[in-house]
Amino acid sequence: MPKALTDEMVVHQGRYQVLALLCISAAIAYVQRAALSVPASEIAGDLEFADLARDMGWIQSAWYFSYGLMQIPSGWLADRLGSRRALAIFSVVWSLATLLTAFVTDFVSLLVMWSLMGAAQAGAFPCAAKALGRIFPETERARATGLLASGMTLGGAIAPVMTAMILQSLTAWADAWGIDRWRLLLGAYAVPGILWTAVFLGLVSLRKLPAGAKPSASNTSASNTSAANTSAANVPVDWSRLLRSWPLGLLCAQQFFRAAGMVFFMTWFPTFLQKTRDVTLLGSGVLTTVAGIGGMVGSLTGGFFSDWLLLRTGNKRLSRQGIAVVGMGLCSLLIVASYFVSDVQQSIALITLGAFCATFGGVSGYTVAISFGGRQVATVFSTMNMFGNLGAALFPLTAGWLVAQTGNWNLILFLFACVMAIDALCWAFLNPQGTLFGDEHEGR
Repeated sequence: MPKALTDEMVVHQGRYQVLALLCISAAIAYVQRAALSVPASEIAGDLEFADLARDMGWIQSAWYFSYGLMQIPSGWLADRLGSRRALAIFSVVWSLATLLTAFVTDFVSLLVMWSLMGAAQAGAFPCAAKALGRIFPETERARATGLLASGMTLGGAIAPVMTAMILQSLTAWADAWGIDRWRLLLGAYAVPGILWTAVFLGLVSLRKLPAGAKPSASNTSASNTSAANTSAANVPVDWSRLLRSWPLGLLCAQQFFRAAGMVFFMTWFPTFLQKTRDVTLLGSGVLTTVAGIGGMVGSLTGGFFSDWLLLRTGNKRLSRQGIAVVGMGLCSLLIVASYFVSDVQQSIALITLGAFCATFGGVSGYTVAISFGGRQVATVFSTMNMFGNLGAALFPLTAGWLVAQTGNWNLILFLFACVMAIDALCWAFLNPQGTLFGDEHEGR
């Protein structure tokens, strides 16, 4: 076999090894961040919260506020340190914060510790985006981001049912030791992130990944972006240009509304099912997982379809923004339709299909941000993600306030549908050209 072809195969294999590890990290992160959603009622009772909806709404929102506010600093740090070292640091810190959350004693301490955990997780996806932008060419980038997003949605999908099952298995231990079972859960959830970090540092060297491979038609973009990435740390960010960019503003807006809607599944959805559909705690975990699987499949297939459509048509606007408009619009309609279906299984089927549509088009957010970011992709991505997580922070708080004021849990469903419809409008107007900072590496 020719050496050039062998080198290209090694690089290709290396790319997907890194991607696999990033997907596992995303799944771990999403499992950890959803740790409070299923036992929300138990936590509120054990810590003597005055109002479940209001107080847990603040806790859930505080996580996303701190996560969102730390996006730009963490993205800047990733551009300076490199994605490998920065991601390892973030992973260890957020895992330790998860462990320390098990020792909280009241509302304030839970608010502080859970906010710290959110701040530490802020760097996870800017680091991942920077790595993917470096090692994947434009024509493979949507599938790579789709696979990463499927790792996130897999974590979000399995978290509710896994959490419910672990809580049940911990009941005997908790009774014997006189410890709240959700505290044991948080202790257990801190372990995977530490183990992942050790494996990641032992197996991955992003600096060496592109070495030894001669650029070919399929990997020229990845080789070029490696050189850009090497010099990125020496190039200051033009903050004024970033703040004035209309395409970046729309990119941030779509992320704000998309994340605000999709966080429903990570926060209030299990409780929503318990209150409106009269399902058990375990049942709500299972049904939330079903909806999450729909989202995972949407992320996976959406990425492959987007790259296929780009290769077939050569039209970035159609293959990226086009599928996002359709996906978000259909999601909004399906969520509204689920309210009018009395059968629980049929209603969940519509919600699951809605989650599929949202994530099918949602992969475009990461793909467009990576291409638009150029050599400062972590900073651009983290700016977009900051607004996304501010939206995610506001949704559980707003939903909790609506329920506290009206006693009607179904209003959360219509709030979700509304924000997804607005997100579709944002995508309809979004059409970035080239890269934000005008650098020569347009493919990145």
